[in-house]
Amino acid sequence: MTTTHDTNSDRAVHDRRRREDLRDFLRSRRARVMPEDVGLPGRGLRRTPGLRREEVATLAGIGISWYTWLEQGRDIQVSGSVVESISRVLGLDAAERGYLHRLVGLVPPPAVAPAEAPELPELERLMDSWLPYPAYVLDRWWNYVLTNSSAQAVFGVPRSGENCLVLFFSEPRYRSFFADWSGLAPQVVADFRSAAAAFPGDTRFTAIQRELYENNPEFARLWDQHDVRSESHGTKSVVHPVMGEMTFDHLVMHPATRQDLRVSVHLPRDSEARGRLERLLSK
Repeated sequence: MTTTHDTNSDRAVHDRRRREDLRDFLRSRRARVMPEDVGLPGRGLRRTPGLRREEVATLAGIGISWYTWLEQGRDIQVSGSVVESISRVLGLDAAERGYLHRLVGLVPPPAVAPAEAPELPELERLMDSWLPYPAYVLDRWWNYVLTNSSAQAVFGVPRSGENCLVLFFSEPRYRSFFADWSGLAPQVVADFRSAAAAFPGDTRFTAIQRELYENNPEFARLWDQHDVRSESHGTKSVVHPVMGEMTFDHLVMHPATRQDLRVSVHLPRDSEARGRLERLLSK
């Protein structure tokens, strides 16, 4: 039986390791920044490569003693603004900034991709390589950016441009493809609310939500329930006008370098569904 003593001991070990990792991480990042990289004289003898502690502290606008304690792994409270200042001085990328936030015991800020970031060219090849399985990519606002021919044939999705959520609630033909539309709708709305929460202040989410809320009573009712869900997998049954009902297990993934993109691939649940899918694509 686990005792309170055991739990406290485990927590103490974890906290010590975290502070050790923090110490080693800050030292290693500091060592790779040359003085001339941040506008300081680079000449003269230095016992260790990179910036000195006092230089990091000064450039970050924090106390030298305080930064020294942080790098020594002492148990001190750190704010998000201080983490961002240190990250700027050390030239940390997004992954490193997130890691530093976790090491000091903070939740990393939400990832923000450029509004018009270029798509990953590899994704289009990936979509085609998954044929005959339906696959598509949504951007952060759930606009279709890539779809393979199977997704277009099975779900009636457009090649790109239109919004998945708007189609799901507003387009009768699109709605007709889903065998259990009313059962799927609450999950879709909860997923969209979760996606919007990852980008606070993004007015395009608000515009999509407001348009549907004002014009679609079904969406408005579900939105007012305030349910939140982060989908990674699930099941969809579709009723194709030619091939009939097919059930798919689907998986949602996010590329490491574009966490704002949702890559979805659908696998036929049984041999009958796969056979119907293959016959559909052979026409």
